[in-house]
Amino acid sequence: MTASIVVCPQSRLAEVLAATGARHVVTLLAADRRAGLPPMPGVARLMLDASDITAPRDGFALPGADHVADLLGFARAWDRHRPLVLHCYAGVSRSTAAAYAVACALRPERGEAEIAASLRRASPSATPNPRLIALADDALGRAGRMVDAIRAIGRGRDCFEGDVFALDVPDRREAAAV
Repeated sequence: MTASIVVCPQSRLAEVLAATGARHVVTLLAADRRAGLPPMPGVARLMLDASDITAPRDGFALPGADHVADLLGFARAWDRHRPLVLHCYAGVSRSTAAAYAVACALRPERGEAEIAASLRRASPSATPNPRLIALADDALGRAGRMVDAIRAIGRGRDCFEGDVFALDVPDRREAAAV
């Protein structure tokens, strides 16, 4: 049995929550971009104040190691009974980087290139934020392999916003058996 990491743009969050019954959500948005988020009673939610940037820039929230640590801690605590939903504004960069990081954390036996290829198959538009990838690579002790694997799949196709997609991870029983 597998659990799913579901990635979506902010515009489709309410629809995805209704369709999946997810009870764990990660929001990767700068604080000033959170207007219009749907109410989520009964949902465990991690709000990460992070802009889609790779270097400091006035007026923007640079993703940091603390964001990645919080993301990985939240993902490891996820019960995997229902999907984990990750979203950012467009569902292309921050949320795909977070999905890749979570998949690498929860599937340590799988190679980084294999997980990156799964990401590309699931989302032709995925263009994971390179800063988040580098921070996750460091946090997970992957010695640059996550960065290299994402670089190898290249930039995703151009789009206004990404499509909803899912990556599978083992449920807790499968993970314990590995």
